Amino acid sequence: MSTTARADAVVKKKTAANSLSSSTKRIQKELAEINLDPPCNCSAGPKGDNLYEWVSTIMGPSGSPYAAGVYFLDIHFPQDYPFKPPKIVFRTRIYHCNINSQGQICLDILKDNWSPILTISKVLLSICSLLTDANPHDPLVASIAHQYLNDREEHDRIAKDWAKRYAS
Repeated sequence: MSTTARADAVVKKKTAANSLSSSTKRIQKELAEINLDPPCNCSAGPKGDNLYEWVSTIMGPSGSPYAAGVYFLDIHFPQDYPFKPPKIVFRTRIYHCNINSQGQICLDILKDNWSPILTISKVLLSICSLLTDANPHDPLVASIAHQYLNDREEHDRIAKDWAKRYAS
């Protein structure tokens, strides 16, 4: 390996270490904030000792078809957080046009509209908001979106049934 190649490798290692350090500090700060002032109807924190793997609980928002449910989510922070969004999936089954059967969530701030200014608390609040106000015009499950738009009563009946069956 040439001297230049070795120097480049050292710079890459230092950059990765600094990035890891800054992401760790950011996640620790957010953990302290969420413990002091948790978002309404939400809790979140690390799974065991891994600061980059969290579990979250969301209580179904009152007035929504999900109100009877308690929903568990897995949160994975990438090494370059907060410059990349966390990966969040529902572990509890839910009947929702923006959440598919694998628990993936269609939410713009978890994709193209992510910003390092966002925090996990704000993301959890956005997910709660999605449970209250679905976005059927950008669905992951087109059939549920269609039902939401065309037969809201039946949609809500099924969503409530799933909340009782899978989230209580």
